[in-house]
Amino acid sequence: MARSSFTLAAAVTAALPGAEVVGARALTSDGDGRFDSAVATLADGREVAIRATDDDAAARELAEEALALRALTAGAREMLPFRAPTYLGETRVGQAPALVTELLPGFQVDAADIPAGRGAATSIGSAVAALHSLPTSVVRSAGLTVRDAAEVRRDIEGLVDRAAATGRVPARLTVRWREAAADDELWRFETAVTLGGMQANSFLFEDDPDDGPQVIGVLGWRGLSVGDPAEDLGWLSGAPDAAKDVYAAYAGTSSRATDDALRVRARLHAELEFARWLVHGAEMRRPDIVDDAAALLDSLAEGLRSDDLRVTAAYTGGVDSALDVLERVPDTAATAVDTSMQTDAYRASDLWPDDDDEQTAGTPAAPAESGSDERTHPAPAGDSGQHLAEELGGGEQATQDLTEVSGVRGSAGASAPVRSTPATDAPDTDLAPEDEAQRAARAALQRWTSSSSE
Repeated sequence: MARSSFTLAAAVTAALPGAEVVGARALTSDGDGRFDSAVATLADGREVAIRATDDDAAARELAEEALALRALTAGAREMLPFRAPTYLGETRVGQAPALVTELLPGFQVDAADIPAGRGAATSIGSAVAALHSLPTSVVRSAGLTVRDAAEVRRDIEGLVDRAAATGRVPARLTVRWREAAADDELWRFETAVTLGGMQANSFLFEDDPDDGPQVIGVLGWRGLSVGDPAEDLGWLSGAPDAAKDVYAAYAGTSSRATDDALRVRARLHAELEFARWLVHGAEMRRPDIVDDAAALLDSLAEGLRSDDLRVTAAYTGGVDSALDVLERVPDTAATAVDTSMQTDAYRASDLWPDDDDEQTAGTPAAPAESGSDERTHPAPAGDSGQHLAEELGGGEQATQDLTEVSGVRGSAGASAPVRSTPATDAPDTDLAPEDEAQRAARAALQRWTSSSSE
């Protein structure tokens, strides 16, 4: 049974001895329904987030998050150009473990809404590069997972074998993935401190009047480890407009050696999310999950173009829509990373009350809700996926429309509806290119609303 915000807030005093709670409210950013969460206001004005769960797997995630946040020493945090949540304490709500963290302000943006150009895209690239530049001692000293390139490769090979053993992976994908795993050129990379799979909603933004939307916080730290930096960039498959500029900013600000295979491995990691979901279903003996994953894999295989996963392959963007399909992976997947215990979502329109209001006049905003949501996962969307077919396969063959279903790692629940761009978003030809990029960024962020409650 869902716990009330007041019950959760009252438990904060057990994690923070001496703290005085003077207010409580629901945490309004999206979650996956496995946690009861709330925001508690303290007498000193601080706001903290508390999350509790009765689910064993979710409890392990809380423990991993707590360990990772404690590993971020003051020195490590000083090296980052953004904030990470601060670990405040742990307690129990009844028999359920609970984690209390600092609440970070800011707003999140769906991957498809991140525009190209200076602003959000370039800030994301710089933020990821800064994370990957952290010294590996941050992870090693905390006893967290450390893998070299060979171990990452072996893990990929093992995952492909386990997925193929289910008999539900199209042969075309099995061959594709095994060829990639066997390509030595892909696996000559320098490992880095990573979050093990960032998502678009890992980033919190605020608007800078000069530079446009900027990353001010990063969420989802439970996967903190040393591994393949490409794992943190696979989500760019779902950000076709911004991907080029994110990669360019990443390369331009990174202190690491050039990795020519970075984008190819990122695509591979994105595709392998389907395989992970299939293996998870098989291990849990859940035929519904297995069937769902098999349908995702079939759609992916049908949509693939003739390109391959080689460093020398021309980048077409065809397979980069794989993350659109991933939005159907339910939130109970073993790889799920929920971010709502650390932030409260703002409506972007609240941040620009003057100049651009007319741009969003035709875009309805969903009302904020409160309480805990036991989410269900929509059934497959039938044969209405012409858009996805065009993204993956050039539009010659219709595939299943999988863009309206929630659940990719750290997903903000159900996918946002398709938004038509108001006529007022048309570019002003008198603006310089860099100014137009910022204008597009602000317009996209205004259209984005993150108003569902967990």
